[in-house]
Amino acid sequence: MIDSSSPNQPIQNYEIVNPGLETQVASLLPSVAGYGGNLRSTNTIIPIVDLTAAAEGSNVPESLQQAQAFGSQTAFDAFGTTTTLVNTTGFWRVTGVVYVGAASTTQSCNFVLSDGLSTKQIYAYSAIGESTIDFIVFMDSGETLTTTSPNNNFRFRGSVRQIATKDGTLVTPSGF
Repeated sequence: MIDSSSPNQPIQNYEIVNPGLETQVASLLPSVAGYGGNLRSTNTIIPIVDLTAAAEGSNVPESLQQAQAFGSQTAFDAFGTTTTLVNTTGFWRVTGVVYVGAASTTQSCNFVLSDGLSTKQIYAYSAIGESTIDFIVFMDSGETLTTTSPNNNFRFRGSVRQIATKDGTLVTPSGF
């Protein structure tokens, strides 16, 4: 086979035998999973168009898709109380600041996940000072994310925003 752009240079094809690559191709391209053909490479330069974002249902990069937006954010300010932050399924981004005014060996401000029967503390703060918060949490049906600030020496301020639905469909910022 001869490349028409370089009539003197033959195109070389190479068979790739790699179970890991074959499994990855089968999972990324389920329509060809039963094809049974071998993977091949060539010495020909072929431009690649990345359609990943469009295939995932978004036309923005992940960092922009998770941007804060006026209509997408739900602000919270937990100061000496327990506050429910999220009780809806999906993937949620939590951002903000925690302030601890007095250290305590018996008390802390924290983030807690509950399924209605039991609770799991996922973050706790008890050292004096400020810390930034930025994490993503997955919420299943019946689950709740709360923050507890036991007294006026502890304060959480921030916001939550849904970044994907329970099935993984990306949620773009409002107004986009």
